[in-house]
Amino acid sequence: MSTTIRIAQQPEADELLGRSPLAALVGMLLDQQVPMEWAFSGPYAIAVRMGGDDLDAHAIATYDPEAFAALLSEKPAVHRYPGSMAKRVQQLCQFLVAHYDGDAAAVWKDAATGAQLFKRLTELPGYGKQKSQIFLALLGKQYGVRPEGWREAAGAYGDEGSYRSAADITGPETLAKVRAHKQEAKRAAKAAKAAASPQARAKS
Repeated sequence: MSTTIRIAQQPEADELLGRSPLAALVGMLLDQQVPMEWAFSGPYAIAVRMGGDDLDAHAIATYDPEAFAALLSEKPAVHRYPGSMAKRVQQLCQFLVAHYDGDAAAVWKDAATGAQLFKRLTELPGYGKQKSQIFLALLGKQYGVRPEGWREAAGAYGDEGSYRSAADITGPETLAKVRAHKQEAKRAAKAAKAAASPQARAKS
């Protein structure tokens, strides 16, 4: 696995994402409640703070929990909520060690169909339906992992030419498009919620 990734918008972090399956999985895990480029820079920051040039699932899985939380909390913090995310990263790595001998790429390298890969992703700690679909789309669009039916399994995130998620970011321009799409989706959801409120219904 070696490809050109430009999600983190930071050369060293993107280089790691391009060659490390575990870094990609961890970056996707961190992609919540923080800007996408911050989340996907996290794996590189963790690797550097652990004294390596890549992430090791076995090392992270057995790391002292308090020390690992402190490592993610060092400034600049890896996430807005470094303590809780440290726990999630360790849970993910512990699962990978238990079920895939610590090999993150094993999650997808022999998946025969998109549906099978989607099921495997949803089994990962911290990976719900949406996150699994986005990561499946990322694998297909940027890493060349394209089992039969991968676009369908990824839902709207698999659409060609879309700008919905991290799967569609290939540089600053597409990052701006994805961010604009997310902001518009939030506005639409907020408007729909307001329209469905008891006060709004009472006025109609």
